[in-house]
Amino acid sequence: MKTLFYQYNPWWDSGYTPPEQISRPLLEIQLFQWIDNPAVILLTGLRRTGKTTLLKCLADHLINTKDIKKEKVFYLSMDDYQLQSYSIIDIIDEYRKLHRLAYEEKIYLLLDEITYKENFRLQFKNLYDKGNCKIFASSSSASALRDQKGSLTGRERILEVHPLDFNEYLRFSNIQLKKADEGLLEAHFEDYMQMGGMPEYVLTKDRTYLTELVNDILYKDIIAFHKIKSPEMIRDYFALLMERVGKQISLNKIAHILGISPDSAKRYLSLFVDCYLIYLIPRQGKLNEMLLSPKKVYAVDLGIRNLITGFRDKGAVFENLVFHTIRSQSPRYIYQNGIELDFITEEGVLIESKYGRILNEKQEALFKSLKAKEKKIISGYRDFLSSAF
Repeated sequence: MKTLFYQYNPWWDSGYTPPEQISRPLLEIQLFQWIDNPAVILLTGLRRTGKTTLLKCLADHLINTKDIKKEKVFYLSMDDYQLQSYSIIDIIDEYRKLHRLAYEEKIYLLLDEITYKENFRLQFKNLYDKGNCKIFASSSSASALRDQKGSLTGRERILEVHPLDFNEYLRFSNIQLKKADEGLLEAHFEDYMQMGGMPEYVLTKDRTYLTELVNDILYKDIIAFHKIKSPEMIRDYFALLMERVGKQISLNKIAHILGISPDSAKRYLSLFVDCYLIYLIPRQGKLNEMLLSPKKVYAVDLGIRNLITGFRDKGAVFENLVFHTIRSQSPRYIYQNGIELDFITEEGVLIESKYGRILNEKQEALFKSLKAKEKKIISGYRDFLSSAF
């Protein structure tokens, strides 16, 4: 394993500095603040959103800022074929032997795609309880991260890594706007609405990369992982969801179109959520209304959505962007007497997204009649960029 370990940890032989262009300072700050916290830190989110890069930025920070001895920082991707027959404990033992690190010496473990290892939570608990190691790990599956047995209850923190926001998109695209260039902002914003925020796609502009990424996620995280016998049905289902971005989804209609049962439609829908391809929000109302009413669907990334549907219905695309700015605030949609408003947050902020449009008469009446802590109409890129969501 020695050669493999050195391949994954170039800093053992020489220095390593992540390229400045791909840094994500806000995420790095969140991650770095947990270095001295004993909890296990779990990074999660869609494949290729930058979890691996964050772990490598963490390695650089530990060695060059925190002055941790470089041999005590150990990165490894657990989906490597050569590691299939080894447990996490076995791997860590081999690593300690390689560098003659006694168990009293604290080590920093940066373990990618950890859910490829069975019983990883129990092994993490054993490592945690023994002490002298700080664990950072990543996964692209929400369901695989769920702690069914409570092995890490009270011992973990989770950081979800999302696609690039607009400011990150500008930096990754090497776009630096001066005040005199403010008129170009709208054009760059529309480019962002079309391209989305998958880091590698923003860097390369390679449409083939994005196509292969979507196919890879659908196959690895859904079709192969859950042993689904009809790959085409899953692809068709995903296409239907992308067509419905910003709209309510009817499981009965989807089931009818795909020729499956409503129960199967519901189960497959949860798989798209679990691998972070989509988000669902409920209807505002009493508990039974929230549970029984159709959910609204949003894409994790607009570049992926536009790859499937084409860049059209900018109103839905813009609404999806507004959703991403408030997703941590548990937004719900409002539906009364056949009239729908986009969002109300858990703090009672009512938000309507209108890209270059205005509310119709019935929407405006409902918007004005509802009680809310604050009311916002986001009608274009200027509102979007200036609003403190």
